[in-house]
Amino acid sequence: MSIGVGVIGGGTVGGGVIKTLRSNAALITARTGAGVTLTHVADRYTDLFKAFDLAGVTISNDASKLINDPNVHIVCELIGGLEPARTFISNALKAKKHVVTANKMLLAHHGAELCRAAIDNGVELRYEAAVAGGIPIIKALREGLVSNNIEFVYGILNGTCNYILSRMTYEGLEFNDALKQAQALGFAETPPDLDIEGHDTAHKCQILASLCYSTEVALEDIYVEGVTKVTGADVAYAHELGYIIKLLAVIRSVGDAVEARVHPTLVPKDHLLASVRNEFNAVYVKGDIVDGTLYYGRGAGRMPTASAVVSDIVDIARRNGAAPQPPFVYGAKRPIRDIGHVVGRYYLRLTTLDKPGVLGKICTGLGAHGVSIASVIQKEKHAENAVHVVMMTHETVESSLRAALNEIDPQDFIGEPTHVLRVL
Repeated sequence: MSIGVGVIGGGTVGGGVIKTLRSNAALITARTGAGVTLTHVADRYTDLFKAFDLAGVTISNDASKLINDPNVHIVCELIGGLEPARTFISNALKAKKHVVTANKMLLAHHGAELCRAAIDNGVELRYEAAVAGGIPIIKALREGLVSNNIEFVYGILNGTCNYILSRMTYEGLEFNDALKQAQALGFAETPPDLDIEGHDTAHKCQILASLCYSTEVALEDIYVEGVTKVTGADVAYAHELGYIIKLLAVIRSVGDAVEARVHPTLVPKDHLLASVRNEFNAVYVKGDIVDGTLYYGRGAGRMPTASAVVSDIVDIARRNGAAPQPPFVYGAKRPIRDIGHVVGRYYLRLTTLDKPGVLGKICTGLGAHGVSIASVIQKEKHAENAVHVVMMTHETVESSLRAALNEIDPQDFIGEPTHVLRVL
C-alpha cells in the first residue's frame, strides 16, 4: 500500500520536501519498503508550486481540502507560526491523519495539547525537523538513547547566533558588523530578534527538555538571554582565558528539578562544542550508560530540514498499522529550576574607574556574599580614566553573585553595569 502525503506550505521547507518526495521516491521505497507518494499540496499562493513537476498531484489554495482528502494519510504542516498552523494540525489529528511538522514555535507553546490530541485520535505527531534541522537529535533521544537517564544536554541550536559569534571570534568583528554580514549571506532574518534574543533557541530547548525528562515544560519558565550584549572585548578576554563564547541551550537534571536555560556561555577551547563554527549546529548529550555523544550538522536550510521531515514521513509509513508512538511521554511533573538557584562558574567584566583600592573593594564586596575569585585580568585604560577588570569565579550560587553585584555596581568606582557570562 502506498502512503499518501499532503504538504501544507510551498515555501522554503515545503518546497524542499516536495522536491525530495518527487525526486527520491524510488530510493526511499528501495531502502525501506515503504511506498510514499506525494498526493496533494496546498498554499494560499499556489504560484509557489510552479517550480515543481506536480503531474498527478492535487494543488489547492485551501489547507482544509488537503486535510479532508481521503488520499492523504500524512499531513505535513510546513508554514510555521502559531496560527493557522495550530488549527491545521488540530484538524488533521481529529481527522485521524498522521502529522509531521517542523514548527518549533508551535510545539513549544502548544506541544502538550497537540500531544494529547494525537494520542486521543490514535495517530502520530512527529517533529524531527523542529530541532536542529537535519541533525536527527529527536530520533537519537527517542530511540538510540532510550535506555539512558539523560544527565545533560548542551546545544548550539541557532545557526544565526553561532555564525555571528564565530565571526566575532575569528575575524574580530563587533556584534553589529557580524550581524550585518549574517544578514547579507542569508543566515539572519530581518528583523533578527527571534534569533539574536535567544527565543528561537528557547523553543528548541523546551522541546528537548520535555522529551529528555518526560515532563511538561512551560516556555515562560526557561531563562532566556540572547547574544546582543556580547562585545568584541568579551570574546577577546574569553579567548585569553582559554574559552570560546557560544549561545547554548543548557538542559540538566538536578535532583528532582530540571534546568532549562538559554544564554551565552564560555566553552573551554578543548570541548567538542568549541569547534562548531559558523551556521552549523551541534548537540552534546551525556547519558548515564552511553556517556558523552555529539550530534553535528546543518541546523537549518531548505534541504537539511526537508531531510528530517521526510525521515518522519518514512518512519510513519514503515509503522503503518502499528500502534502509534506518542510524540511526548509525560510522567511526574518536575519543576524548572529558577536561574537564581543555578550553581556554576562565572565570567565578570567590570568597568572601573582608575583609582587605587578599587580591586580590593570589589573582592571584598563579592566575598561578603560568598563569591570566591579564581583569576583576575586587569587591563590598561580602554577609555578615559576607566579600565576593564575581568574576573573568573569559583562555583557559586547565581543569586549570591547577583546580590553582590547589586551592591557593587552602584558604587562610584564602577563605570557601567557588570557584564556577566556563565561558564560551562
